[in-house]
Amino acid sequence: MANENDRLTVRAISKRFGPVLAVNNVSFSVRKGTIHGLVGENGAGKSTLVKIITGLEKPDDGEILLDGKAVRFVTPIEARGYGITAVYQDPKLFPHIDVGENIFMGIYPRNALGLVKKRRMYGEAKRLLEDLSIDIDPHALIAGLSVAEIQFVEIVRAICADMKLLILDEPTASLTPSEADRLFAVAQALKENGTSILFISHRLEEVLKITNAVTVLRDGCHVITLPTSELTEEILVHHMVGRELKTFFTRTTSNVHEKIVLEVKNLTLPGFFRNVSFKIREGEIVGLMGLVGAGRTEIAESIFGIRPPASGEVYVSGERIKPKNPNIMRSKGVAYIPENRDENGLILAQGVAENVCLTVLDSLSLLGFISHRSEKTFAQPFVDDLEIKTESLDTPVGRLSGGNRQKVVLAKWLATKPRVLILDEPTHGIDISAKSQVHKRIFELAAEGFAVLLISSDLPEIMAMSDRILVVSRGEIVDEFTGESATQEELMTAAVSSRGRKDRNE
Repeated sequence: MANENDRLTVRAISKRFGPVLAVNNVSFSVRKGTIHGLVGENGAGKSTLVKIITGLEKPDDGEILLDGKAVRFVTPIEARGYGITAVYQDPKLFPHIDVGENIFMGIYPRNALGLVKKRRMYGEAKRLLEDLSIDIDPHALIAGLSVAEIQFVEIVRAICADMKLLILDEPTASLTPSEADRLFAVAQALKENGTSILFISHRLEEVLKITNAVTVLRDGCHVITLPTSELTEEILVHHMVGRELKTFFTRTTSNVHEKIVLEVKNLTLPGFFRNVSFKIREGEIVGLMGLVGAGRTEIAESIFGIRPPASGEVYVSGERIKPKNPNIMRSKGVAYIPENRDENGLILAQGVAENVCLTVLDSLSLLGFISHRSEKTFAQPFVDDLEIKTESLDTPVGRLSGGNRQKVVLAKWLATKPRVLILDEPTHGIDISAKSQVHKRIFELAAEGFAVLLISSDLPEIMAMSDRILVVSRGEIVDEFTGESATQEELMTAAVSSRGRKDRNE
């Protein structure tokens, strides 16, 4: 029998996709009014289990109990009717509909005639956003929001219903520490009101900070469920991957040369950033950090020609270049890996080889035709070098794990033989092993002489990887630190300030 204090009970759940046993006889419980962590590497079975709980997939064996009663949902809408809502890692909102309509999609307030009460809807949406201290116009289109803003709208959409269980799948992957703290405060408030939360994250420090208990999955199987008070990062990693935390790759040397590969002078794009200047030398990794909305991504996109700057200068290896469009910058040796790899970096329905070759199709074509064999021959060394796990080079990229999709994007741009590599959230939503592999390859590229601009919301990551860290606040670079000397407190103090360290000390 289920414990009367259990909100959710997963009992002997199994799910097979063809020959692959994605979830194998998994059992655990989530107590009422608690935050329960669910961790494991990509492919451990977390996403499949969540889909079973919410009705997106049917289990082959086992059962789900909600408040002690067996339930099996056919659709997520049915699950939501019972008080179970999931907010997934990748945004699931309608981009060309406004914020208010997305929040109340399917549960519009209506009058006696069945017409939507729009004034009430937007007023309620505004109240919900303000309760979370989120400064977003309920009338704004989703398509115009940042990834972090979309994430907050999804959370508001989830909590506007009468929830028993909220599932958060990588909710902080695109948030800064301050925004994550705001989310954690919301989660704690929901917990105190009796809502149970299933919290899924690759950021183990967050899991240990916010949860009451944690379940670890590995290769589709349940490994442990323990109170958080009995766990450390080292213990979690050991159970997740079977190795100790200290065995993962860390940077041991940095070999920065004097040659300046990328130089930006007084770059300005009104409404986003102004007078941005910095240099990156051969072999150097320069981190760019700041709160979401500070202008980090816009600076990167401007350098790459996606958002051509209104003024300022860009030099690559001493040659002045006007970043009018990405093709110009690509031809000059600049590569840009975007934050949203699935929407802006890959064609998910196409195979691995086709995606790797996207940036070099002109060099592979013969009389306007491209041989699939030549694509596979060209792509194979990149797949081997980056250790991309795929059934074949023809496997659609959308079927790969997040970490392997990220490595395909990296391979696609390394194929252009760049000198400058701009990385926007390169380890967004990938597990600890894949993150370690991506870090290792970035370090190797820097050792080979690449100039790397790294944008990341993960402060431990940007501190560990960067030779120097530039802090962006309100569209300006306000401070600079060396990677070794920076502390999280100093970085965040600079990020929320409109003045640099030098100005503050005067």
